[in-house]
Amino acid sequence: MDPKLSRRDVLQRGAALGVLSVVGAAACGKPKALSCNDTTSLAPADLQVRTALAYVDVSMEPGKTCTGCQQFVPIAPNTCGTCKVVKGPINPKGNCKSFVAKPA
Repeated sequence: MDPKLSRRDVLQRGAALGVLSVVGAAACGKPKALSCNDTTSLAPADLQVRTALAYVDVSMEPGKTCTGCQQFVPIAPNTCGTCKVVKGPINPKGNCKSFVAKPA
């Protein structure tokens, strides 16, 4: 057996190492995003209010997230909270039309 590696072998092993590096970094890098959209236990009227107030799991308005709202009730870090106005699970990074900023 010849101990020399061909150019093809070097390129294939280099590509495989690159793929493993990317997959490994992706698996260890970002934590899974918190999803608070399970509304299966809500009554139709509560779903209607949630929809009418345009609740979203991730706010698109800078500075307006549920964590900064007077209505938000946190339960534990990195978990869904609740709201005094919108029923169901509430993402701390979410937003809706009933946003009222906490006093400074």
